[in-house]
Amino acid sequence: MPFIRNEEAVAHEVHGGRFVSYVRPDTGSRDLAAWRVEIPAAMVAPVHEISEEETFYVLNGRVRLTIDGESAELGPGDAAVAPAGSELAVSNATDQAAHMWVTTRVGLTARLADGSSMTPPWAR
Repeated sequence: MPFIRNEEAVAHEVHGGRFVSYVRPDTGSRDLAAWRVEIPAAMVAPVHEISEEETFYVLNGRVRLTIDGESAELGPGDAAVAPAGSELAVSNATDQAAHMWVTTRVGLTARLADGSSMTPPWAR
């Protein structure tokens, strides 16, 4: 099934963000997962280490991405790549929500600062 309709998207609320999953194995993808994430105003997501490469494309708003200690504020049309094994932090210091499109490999795991890990449902 090469086409995924908006009504097939599944939303997940995790760590204060809203992740709307489109591309995943149960919508026909074998290797990739892709989703739209909403980063609310004044949100600071937990720092985590990712097991797979992730790409980010800012749809609207402004976000600060920190990848292995290097930070940049990104706006609409900006993109970033976080290599597998990198430490990642995402925040939104503005008073408006921001949205990004994110893509990674199916099976991504995130290890949090407390040592716990999770495989996000939008990457399964």
